[in-house]
Amino acid sequence: MSTMWQGCLAHTDYFETRSSGGHDYGVWVTTPPGYDPAAAPAPVVYVLDGNWAVGLTAPLIVTQLDPMQALQPYIQVSVGYAGEEAEHWERLRNRDLVPPGEPIAQEYIDATEMGIATGTMTREQADAYLAELSDSRGDAFLAFLTDDLHPRIARDYGTAPSGHGLFGYSYGGLFSLYAWLSDSTLFETIGAGSPGIVGEDSQVFARLRAMGDTLPATRLHLTFNDRELLGGIPVYQNLARNTATFLHRLTAHDAPVTSALLHETHVTGLQASFLSYLRTCRAR
Repeated sequence: MSTMWQGCLAHTDYFETRSSGGHDYGVWVTTPPGYDPAAAPAPVVYVLDGNWAVGLTAPLIVTQLDPMQALQPYIQVSVGYAGEEAEHWERLRNRDLVPPGEPIAQEYIDATEMGIATGTMTREQADAYLAELSDSRGDAFLAFLTDDLHPRIARDYGTAPSGHGLFGYSYGGLFSLYAWLSDSTLFETIGAGSPGIVGEDSQVFARLRAMGDTLPATRLHLTFNDRELLGGIPVYQNLARNTATFLHRLTAHDAPVTSALLHETHVTGLQASFLSYLRTCRAR
């Protein structure tokens, strides 16, 4: 690990790994202050979108020492992309974080066209962005986390055998819902911040209907932002409305779900959502 990373993110290791499916990832592992796996092994919280999220979330590891909000110890594992692929994390996340068969909402197409018109992306970038959405493989990425990455983390960092969590935001939040609906046995708590449920025909609604009254026992915490709902951007308005609809359907089934409405935009909400997940699902 470079001196720069050690200086910026205390108690953080970095390594690169390849999935069994042939994709490369960058992984940041942040351990609690004074972590001693022999004396007190800690569970893992996996955080998605590592290239964006690690700088906003990994420093919050010190909240485990906060006397005013006692949190359970955890090791944070942030997963992103490495090398030249790190420059394209916004596109590659479409491949990894979106459930297979997820429809591409018209609002996303409109948003990319707006990006072209305003000069924030080129036509080539927009086409590549949508191409990843048309062949999304959230199932393969979930298998990478549970079958490839976690055994290595457990071995190298002496983790606890249970109590692990998952947190994702935006498309990462959509992936978190997909993982919850897949009833993965690895995670005991899952946080989904502003999940990217842009269309009413999302796979998460179909999966929820298929499960009927037999819902996962894994604790789920959902957040979304008031400025998504009240702002003038259709893709965010739909996301917030559909998240609220998903939440209402869960509460109607008496599912183990909690929620919070945050006072943020979609872009600024990640850190607040992560803190909400920690306070709600990982309090002592």
